[in-house]
Amino acid sequence: MSNVPEDLQYTTEHEYVARTGDPSVVRVGITDYAQGELGDVVFVNLPKPGHHLATHESFGTIEAVKAVSELYSPAAGEVVEVNGALEGDPAVVNRDPYGGGWMITLRLADAASLGGLLSPAAYRAHIGE
Repeated sequence: MSNVPEDLQYTTEHEYVARTGDPSVVRVGITDYAQGELGDVVFVNLPKPGHHLATHESFGTIEAVKAVSELYSPAAGEVVEVNGALEGDPAVVNRDPYGGGWMITLRLADAASLGGLLSPAAYRAHIGE
């Protein structure tokens, strides 16, 4: 059974959204379920800070031994930070997807735009758990 923290929101594409101390800024990564499905992560390609994203726009790719997958933005906004630690150790996504394995920090164009995300219960239903 996958770890689905109660304090996060989720996309149907298996990204999670974590609130930060600033209501207009969120941290984005992939879920425990997604990293488990991918297998051993060997490379993560992320945008540069300052890059503007539209909702559901691809913001990079994650490469595992058995697949390459697109990463999708949960909302429109500007990338303010990228997890540089993933360059040297992409497998941290497997070990700690909700901690050290985060991908980007996004300054939301509209803080209310997260209303369509899945609750933990809805995400569990989405992945069949």
